Amino acid sequence: MGIAEIVRERLNGKIISWQMSNPRRYYLTVKKEDIVTVARVLFEDLSLRFCIASGVDTPEGIEILYHFTDDKSGIIFSVRTIIEDKNQPDIDSLVTVFSAAEWIEREMWEMLGINFRGHPNLKRLLLAEDWPEGEYPLRKKK
Repeated sequence: MGIAEIVRERLNGKIISWQMSNPRRYYLTVKKEDIVTVARVLFEDLSLRFCIASGVDTPEGIEILYHFTDDKSGIIFSVRTIIEDKNQPDIDSLVTVFSAAEWIEREMWEMLGINFRGHPNLKRLLLAEDWPEGEYPLRKKK
């Protein structure tokens, strides 16, 4: 059984949608409430490497893609979740799973206004200290 089948089997019940864009790239969508559990399975149980995360303001909400790779096969798994409440976007921090999430979560907090619950150090990383509170450069204007 290949790593894609193992991931799908291990996350059974957590995956809302699954898409293979090519033999080395998979996209899976999960509920935001499941992100820590999913990350633990991928990182701790299956030893996938966390590469990076990216966030974007979409019509459906704030979308976060967490990118994991299986370095043995070169397969990348992008875990997608949507935070529907744009007025108070929040999600559990993945810093409790791997410390590598600390800076990218700070960046998404600062640029998109996402509150990462449990993050140990949400403070400015990129913007000037006098940047207006409540203004997020990567948010679409209403």
